[in-house]
Amino acid sequence: MTRFFRQSAADHAGPRHRRWLPALLLALCLPVSAAPMSTAKQGFELIALGVAGGLTDGDLSAWLLRAPGDRHYLGLDAGTVLPGIAAGLKQHAFDDFPWPATRGWTRQGLLFREGISGWFISHPHLDHVAGLVIASTDDLAKPIYGLPVTLDALSRHYFNWSAWPNFADRGTPPALARYRFQPHLPGTTFAVAGSELQGQIFELQHDRMRSSMLLLRRGPAAFAYFGDTGPDQPQASQCLARIWAALAPLVRERRLTGMVIEVSYPDGVDDQHLYGHLTPRWLLSELHRLAGEVGGPRPLAGLTVVIGHIKPDLRLDHDTRRLIRDELRQGNDLGVNFVLPRQGQRVWLPLPDQKL
Repeated sequence: MTRFFRQSAADHAGPRHRRWLPALLLALCLPVSAAPMSTAKQGFELIALGVAGGLTDGDLSAWLLRAPGDRHYLGLDAGTVLPGIAAGLKQHAFDDFPWPATRGWTRQGLLFREGISGWFISHPHLDHVAGLVIASTDDLAKPIYGLPVTLDALSRHYFNWSAWPNFADRGTPPALARYRFQPHLPGTTFAVAGSELQGQIFELQHDRMRSSMLLLRRGPAAFAYFGDTGPDQPQASQCLARIWAALAPLVRERRLTGMVIEVSYPDGVDDQHLYGHLTPRWLLSELHRLAGEVGGPRPLAGLTVVIGHIKPDLRLDHDTRRLIRDELRQGNDLGVNFVLPRQGQRVWLPLPDQKL
C-alpha cells in the first residue's frame, strides 16, 4: 500500500507521541525519518522549513538540504526560515546535525547563522524570500545562488534601503555585502560553497515570470528542487520538457533520489486561474511525460516526489492539503511515492538501490 502513496504518520501524532515516533517511522520504512544518517550511504537529507504556498506567513516555501558527511545545509528558497528551524528542533529533525562549538547563541541561532552555508532562490516572489530578508540582520556572510534575473529582482525590490537595508554586494549604496550574489545562467554547473554539492539551474515558466529548478549532485546521487511552475501546455512553454529530458537519464540510471515540486491547487481549478501553478492532474500529466522520456515498464515506480507550496483555503470544510493528497493517490498509476511533509519534518532521500 505504501508503495503507491505514503502520508506522513506525523500528521496524526500529538506531543505525547513524539518520543517514539522516529522509531516507529523507521520500523515502518516511511520516508519521513529522524534516523541517523550514515556517511556510507548516498543520498540527501531534506528538512521542511515551510510547505505552504500562501496565507500562513510562518509556514512559507523553504527547505534545507545536505548530503551525508556535509557539515552545512543549503537553503532552498526562504519564505519562512526561523519559525521553520524552531519547528524542526521541536521534532528532532536536527538531532544529527554537527553543532558548532560557538557559545552565546541559541540552537535556532546557531543553525541559522552557521549551519546554513548559502541559499538558492528559485524566483523573487515574496513567499519565497520573506524569511531570509527579515532575518538577514542577524545572519553571517553567505552566497545566494539563482538566475541573474532573480538576483537582480532581489536587489532592486528588497535589498534597496527602501524595503530593507541593502545586505547584498551590489545595488543601492551602501552595499553591506553580507550576501554575495552568485548568478548562474541556465545549464552551467557550479560548486556549492561549504559542501561537496554541484548545482545546475534550469528555467521554469511561472505565469508571466521566470522561475527555476536546481539540480543538485553529490557523487552518484542527484536531487531536483523545483520553484513555482505551471504545466507546459497551457503556458505554451517547453521548460518542463527540457527538464524531463535532463532528468530521464538520472532516473534510468537509478541516480535520482527524488524531487520537491509544487502542487498549489486541487483539481477543478480552471487553467486560466492557475497563475503558473500545478494541480494533481497537471503534475501527474507532467510525470507521465518524464516516464515517457525514461522508457520501460513503470519507470517511475518508487520515485519519491515531495509536494510543497499547497495553498491553504480559508473556507469551512475545504481542506486543500487533504484534497490534493487524495487526488494524487487516486490518479497515481505510476507507482510514485508522494510525500506531503509538515513543517519541521525531515525526509531521507537515498539512492533508489539503497531504499529501506
